[in-house]
Amino acid sequence: MQMDTLLIKDFPQDERPRERFVLNGPQSLSNHELIAILLRTGTKDESVLQLANRLLTHFEGLRLLKDASLDELTAIKGIGSAKAIQLLAAVEIGRRISTLTYDDRYTIRSPEDGANYVMHDMRFLSQEHFVCLYLNTKNQVLHKQTIFIGSLNASIVHPREVFKEAFRRSAASIICIHNHPSGDPTPSREDIEVTKRLAESGKIIGIDVLDHLIIGENKFVSLKEKGYL
Repeated sequence: MQMDTLLIKDFPQDERPRERFVLNGPQSLSNHELIAILLRTGTKDESVLQLANRLLTHFEGLRLLKDASLDELTAIKGIGSAKAIQLLAAVEIGRRISTLTYDDRYTIRSPEDGANYVMHDMRFLSQEHFVCLYLNTKNQVLHKQTIFIGSLNASIVHPREVFKEAFRRSAASIICIHNHPSGDPTPSREDIEVTKRLAESGKIIGIDVLDHLIIGENKFVSLKEKGYL
């Protein structure tokens, strides 16, 4: 078989970009291998790796490719509109990621801030939802996660489930929140026990539980303000 008719499947397993992506991560791939994954297929005359390499050569690397137009891409033999659109979409995603800022993240400076962040979503829930807000060192919300749905008790709301997401998000601290469908946010004995258990676990692993808010009908209770944290 001639080299110019080889396809991805004809390359040894460890030379296939997708397989190497899975085994070794995206950082292990060259620019033309990453582009080959986006293009997916070559032509009857060349492999997708060869097509990707020719594309990069035409644009003298990524610097010019990132500014290529749809017409410029489709003018290249082997690059149809579908392939060109996939490339442009990937470039645009990269551009948007590079300009992301965190100034617009919600910052929690008080129990009221935390309650306001979830009140609209949680005040009318018919079941209890135990939710955690994961914060960075500036008390900005990194992530909101529903940990459990149902009646709250210390055996069900396990610290493992709460802090697993904190590690995943590299959170500096947590605010726990749950609702009382009755509309009365008065804390129960179970609420207090869960709060103390989570706070103790957080101290051991170095992730602070800043508060536990109970959401009622357009009102809330902060267990920190009540002295339980």
